[in-house]
Amino acid sequence: MCARSVSRSSVIAPTSPADVPRAYVALGSNLEPERHLKDAARELRRSFSPVRFSGCYQNPAQGSAAAAGAADYVNAVVTFETDLDIGELQGRLRDIEAACGRRRDAGLCALDLDLLWYGDVVGMTAAGPLPRPELLQRSYQLGPLAELAPQLRAPLGGATLAALWEGLRAQQPLLRRLPCDLNEAAGAL
Repeated sequence: MCARSVSRSSVIAPTSPADVPRAYVALGSNLEPERHLKDAARELRRSFSPVRFSGCYQNPAQGSAAAAGAADYVNAVVTFETDLDIGELQGRLRDIEAACGRRRDAGLCALDLDLLWYGDVVGMTAAGPLPRPELLQRSYQLGPLAELAPQLRAPLGGATLAALWEGLRAQQPLLRRLPCDLNEAAGAL
């Protein structure tokens, strides 16, 4: 369980589903991933109900974490509708990370929540560029995102996420799907 929960009273109910953007957020952990991802799933459910999670995927650490000999990561993507603006959503995600014990040291990451996509927003935002341009080259983000939203189209070029994922799968090692379901309150990794 997270050290402190994000307040339920701050959950904002949408007024009209047509006016509410859909957000897609990547979850990742390589430090006790079972505990941290379950805790994050509970907190995300409390803050943004209803939510839907992709499957969980194991992949090797990359970049500086790989150079430091870091453990494999477990990643997933969650989607939900929210009427929080991008800055408020980014703040809420940081609150959830903190409540769930986010820390990074020596290639270990307890929990990372990254906003990948927010409605039809394209361009520089308070959360950085959206949709996240690197997600199209990162199998651990694109695969789970394409699982949840295969019909979404990349802003430049217009290919669907399903098509982009098929192309990337041919170039990179496949992710290993784990037998977990974060859509269940007690999903096991």
